[in-house]
Amino acid sequence: MAQEAFEDIVETFEFLDDWEDRYRHVIDMGKAMDPLDDVLKVPATKVDGCASQVWLHPKVEQGVFTFVGDSDAMIVRGLIAVLKGLYSGLAVADVAKVDAVAELGRLGLNEHLSAQRSNGVRAMVERIRAVAAAA
Repeated sequence: MAQEAFEDIVETFEFLDDWEDRYRHVIDMGKAMDPLDDVLKVPATKVDGCASQVWLHPKVEQGVFTFVGDSDAMIVRGLIAVLKGLYSGLAVADVAKVDAVAELGRLGLNEHLSAQRSNGVRAMVERIRAVAAAA
């Protein structure tokens, strides 16, 4: 149950032959994101459990879940972009139905992220799911 934007990411990854190219693509996705306004970089939006600084600012409008985010690490900014592709635009009730581990596994991220980065991704997914559940 992935968003079209995430399916586009999956298709791009299928054309990239090695992990280095995929890694660069994730970083490029992060570079392409607009930076998060400093006003939103507050303790309430900071994600605990990440090795780098990470902020997620989720919104639920008319039953649709979206979020913006930022990090001080380029690869993490890219991972935020990947998560945006996976979750942004979903009906809030559908956020909990997404199997993030399986979907991200389609990109091969599970095998190539350090334990710290994997923990950070899990922390971001947990924040996304918690906000959607509370909406």
